[in-house]
Amino acid sequence: MKSNLPENQFTRRRFLQTTALAGLAAPFVLPSGLRAAAPNAKLNHACIGVGGMGWNDLNTFLQHPRLQVVALCDVDATHLDKAAKAVPGARLYSDWRELLEKEGDTIDSVNASVPDHMHFAIAYSAIQRGKHVYCQKPMCHDVAEVRALTEASIKQRVVTQLGTQLAAGLGERTAVQLLKNGAVGKIQQVYLCANRPGAVENYRLAGPRPAVGVEPPAPLNWDLWLGTAPVRPFAPDIYHPVKWRAWQDFGTGWSGDIGCHLFDAVWKGLGLKPALDVIAEVQASWMESPIRRADTWPQGQHITWTFPGNALTEAKTLPVEWFDGDYYPPEPIRALYSVKDYPTESVMFIGTEGAMLLELGRGPILLPEEKFESLSRPKFEPRDHYHHFVDACLGLTKTESLFAQTGPMTEAILLGTVAIRVPGKKLEWNHRRMKVTNNADANRFLKRNYRSGWHTGGF
Repeated sequence: MKSNLPENQFTRRRFLQTTALAGLAAPFVLPSGLRAAAPNAKLNHACIGVGGMGWNDLNTFLQHPRLQVVALCDVDATHLDKAAKAVPGARLYSDWRELLEKEGDTIDSVNASVPDHMHFAIAYSAIQRGKHVYCQKPMCHDVAEVRALTEASIKQRVVTQLGTQLAAGLGERTAVQLLKNGAVGKIQQVYLCANRPGAVENYRLAGPRPAVGVEPPAPLNWDLWLGTAPVRPFAPDIYHPVKWRAWQDFGTGWSGDIGCHLFDAVWKGLGLKPALDVIAEVQASWMESPIRRADTWPQGQHITWTFPGNALTEAKTLPVEWFDGDYYPPEPIRALYSVKDYPTESVMFIGTEGAMLLELGRGPILLPEEKFESLSRPKFEPRDHYHHFVDACLGLTKTESLFAQTGPMTEAILLGTVAIRVPGKKLEWNHRRMKVTNNADANRFLKRNYRSGWHTGGF
């Protein structure tokens, strides 16, 4: 939707009319009974995307005793047929737009478990219809989409949950509380490491995209799969069902994919506000190839954000560094954990009184370990991230990763993907204006141009 106002004025006015997202000092609380199901009711749910991660999401939702899946949607009939066998009687769709149109009066909630480039269109359309939304990470493909989706979720007062499943785990919740308690003192620096063995294999693409494609397999509706993205010829084994993450048209690269998991405890535990600036160093061969830079994400990147400091940090600013692929945290940082190999997916917090290492899926380790042996740790009840969302939709609780909180975090992560595309240049960020103030070229990566016929509003 095109505004007659200048872009910056439009963004700022719309932003100020909804909420002071730059900060969100207090968590968004769903008012009692607001858009929640009746106390003894079941939640009528629709699963959009039931292959890959969507298959896992479907099966986890099905385990909640007060949720019933009434509709399923996938652009690949092979995935849809498999899901239909798991949910006999569910109504089936290949087009999520048709699902929302026909099921608008029957469903309470949806989950969007599809490639990144379609997150906003589906989630925003569902929220505008007053539906609760569980969306896989990252929240959206672009910074501008995240801003619009966050605002819409607050305005419509629906329950939302980002698919940061580890946020519900005892390990991450413990780490967040230890940070809030100042267990290792004031935080000086944070190092994020994302070097899962084999993970970068999907990014070993020389490009360019195929000039001539082949007919997609009969079960796949390729036009619906492309959705908001530009028309591209189908080619086997490079897009659907997995390797789409490596392509800029569809995915957000490794930092966009895993960033929400690694950033979550950092953001919540330290109460971070939007970044002040960001800079990225990337794989040399990717940077030197115009063809690859136009199409794919690099196999390795080192991204550094500067965040405003606060009462939990030592200085007025806090540097947070990301390493993946060919890049690793500095050796002295890795040497702090000498018991065994440095965890390939982890966060290291450097504090004035020690350090804390949080490996994804595990509990935090305080370093040096002998110094903190007697430190008491907070106790939490186990929690399932998906079921927590369902409980919130039923009015029983509030979610762990609501969009009002994870939206600003995701914006910061995706600002890192903008920096990747203009490597070596420090980008100064004005969050309220949603603008890079010192590099006009970078601003064009904040928002995509959707394919004709796929605009869903919000901009």
